[in-house]
Parts: sequence; structure tokens; C-alpha cells
Amino acid sequence: MGLRGYYRVLHSGGPDGEIGASLRYLSQRFTMPNRTTSALLNDIGTEELSHLEMVSTIVHQLTRDLSMEEIEKSGFGPYYIDHTVGVWPQAAGGVPFNACEFQSKGDPITDLFEDLAAEQKARSTYDNILRVVRNIPEIADPIKFLRAREVVHFQRFGEALQSIQEELDAKNFYAFTPGFDNPCTASCNSSK
Repeated sequence: MGLRGYYRVLHSGGPDGEIGASLRYLSQRFTMPNRTTSALLNDIGTEELSHLEMVSTIVHQLTRDLSMEEIEKSGFGPYYIDHTVGVWPQAAGGVPFNACEFQSKGDPITDLFEDLAAEQKARSTYDNILRVVRNIPEIADPIKFLRAREVVHFQRFGEALQSIQEELDAKNFYAFTPGFDNPCTASCNSSK
């Protein structure tokens, strides 16, 4: 596979891609029980948009000068028919981005566990991309940076989850949905 064929391994719109991550975090921030966690989701959601820009730039650089022969031989034909060489969000397998690939539940604990899992899936995807592009530094180097940021995001979400759990009823923080139920009413009435 030539250098330009590597556009297919990038995952801007895939199930673990940058669009879903940014929309997930920017949507979830509204129901976080404290300003610190809401700000964290806002910051990471915004950063994920910059990651989308990086991945999209790589895709553009790999596809902008393709010849018709390269398009036909690389399997880029179906994409080209629909989008020419425009950058359009899809998974590496060709599945278009779908908002059903992420969740915003309104329960801070549930949402932060979703975020932790999302960051691990993105890291795994970047690991897979790096195995494919390991000998192409102009692709591998920015992907290594993005992978490192996924690890940092995972750590920050873990800290946020711990912070929220510490603010709740330590005996049973699953007794209610913190973003919706009144904790005293939910835990006090259920024990009678």
C-alpha cells in the first residue's frame, strides 16, 4: 500500500474517533454536579476537536494529489465518487460517522465510566494505526502524540470520577442519579 493508501487507517469518524469523543464530552458537561468536572469535559471536548483537525489534515495531505489511477488501485473509488477528495468523517472500514456511537446519559458516574472506556478504545485504535504506519514518520509521529493525549484524558477522567464519588453518599453512590435525583430524598426514603 502506497503512502496515500494509509488514509483508510485513520478514524476521525469511526466508533472510537475524534468526532464522537468531542461530541460526547461537550454533551455530557451540562449534567456534571460540579464546575470542575464540567470544565474538564469542556476542555477535553474542545481538545478532541483539535485532534479531529489533526487527523483531517493528515487525511487531506494523503489524498489531495491522488491520480485517478491511484484512486482506482487503492480502493478509494467509492469514497471518491461520493466526496471527491473532501475530508468526510468515516471509520477506517468506510462506515460513516453516526451520533449513535456515543452516549450522554445524564448520570455523571455512568458518563465518566463511558469516557474512561472511550479513551481506552481510542488508545487501542491508535495502537493499531501505529502498527500499520510505524515506518512512516510523517503519519506515525502525530498519531503517537494523539495516543499520548488519550492516556492523559483517561487519567483526568479517573480523577474526575473519584472526585464525584467522594462527594456522594459513600455507602451507596448508585442509589440515585446524582444529576437528576435529590440525594437526600433518594437515599433517605429508600431506607424506610
